[in-house]
Amino acid sequence: MMTSRPSSQQRERRPRARDLGIVFDGEPGALDAITDVPGLEVGFTTLVTGEGAHAARSGVTAILPRGRAGVGDACAAAVHSFNGNGELTGRSWIDESGSLALPIAITNSHAVGAVHAGVDAWLAATRPDLAAQWLLPVVGETWDGYLNDINGGHVRPEHAAEALDAAKAGPVQEGSVGGGTGMNCYGFKGGTGTASRVVRHGEDEYVVAALVQANFGSRSELRLGGIPLGQRTAAPNPMDDTDWFAEDRARGRAVSGAGSAIVVIVTNAPLLPGQCAALARRGALGLGRSGTAGSHFSGDIVLALSTANSGALSSAFPADEPAGYEELRFVPWGRMDPFLTAAVQAVDEAVWNSLVAAEDMTGRDGHESFALPHDEIRAAAARIAAR
Repeated sequence: MMTSRPSSQQRERRPRARDLGIVFDGEPGALDAITDVPGLEVGFTTLVTGEGAHAARSGVTAILPRGRAGVGDACAAAVHSFNGNGELTGRSWIDESGSLALPIAITNSHAVGAVHAGVDAWLAATRPDLAAQWLLPVVGETWDGYLNDINGGHVRPEHAAEALDAAKAGPVQEGSVGGGTGMNCYGFKGGTGTASRVVRHGEDEYVVAALVQANFGSRSELRLGGIPLGQRTAAPNPMDDTDWFAEDRARGRAVSGAGSAIVVIVTNAPLLPGQCAALARRGALGLGRSGTAGSHFSGDIVLALSTANSGALSSAFPADEPAGYEELRFVPWGRMDPFLTAAVQAVDEAVWNSLVAAEDMTGRDGHESFALPHDEIRAAAARIAAR
């Protein structure tokens, strides 16, 4: 079947890492999700259709940092490439302007063009005033070719539009949804995960939150509190233990740890673009807390942005009114440490939530990916608690 909206099974709340006893540092927001950032909306198109060589296990994740009503209102933004074997479109303009004003979408590696075209078409239909100038959507990717017929063109432009139309506030689905549908993490079934942290600055309270499309890490690297879960698991690991890649490509074996991660960190704290860059760099530390060293074949890219300072950082063609100025309010650099810590914590928990929410999946050519067994997580968490 193909689902552009969550199935009844997907709508059921999947367990999260805290439900299994994992203890994380920091104070989570009300939803412990990226939608704890006021106004932010997330939507998914999930494609699960067919069997055999042409099975589709993929989709699109869409993020509207200021919600649908705020598209075109720039956010301070920055990108950090922990390892550049991947793609995030629009980065040149983010580097140039220090801002992001359009939707963010995440999909599979070979669907970037289709999703980019779909976001453009959606903007032309919903915001023709923006489309009349120029459009540089941000589209990130990770590789789902083990479970998905990645060259089959299953993700089409209209799927990006469906994900954008489905974007909403509130609880966020995790695991095998949206762009994360066919992804694998640490040799287990991976996908989409999210988390948030509350940060207080004087009398003000802010949120730092993350959404991760987790498709990285080798089985042997996964660790929880020093316990080598990946090395001790009873779950099969056909991605590493079979010759599926050689059979597909007639040469070589798949390299353990290949895949990629797209990390989106968002805060409503007022930050400069350079401070967003500091948050983005900490995203790599968040990925590393679960064990990864960062494979050469894993494109791990972090986008960080601030939804504060609405109306600033604009970049429209000059109008007839007199020349003016824009102003930015920002947290002093010397007060940034709590925000940097929160970014690391949120990314780390988002990765674990993607693993915990995932379920076993059979995809292209019968390839299987097995979820990290919950009983193993509970046992490890109990051992850590008893120390």
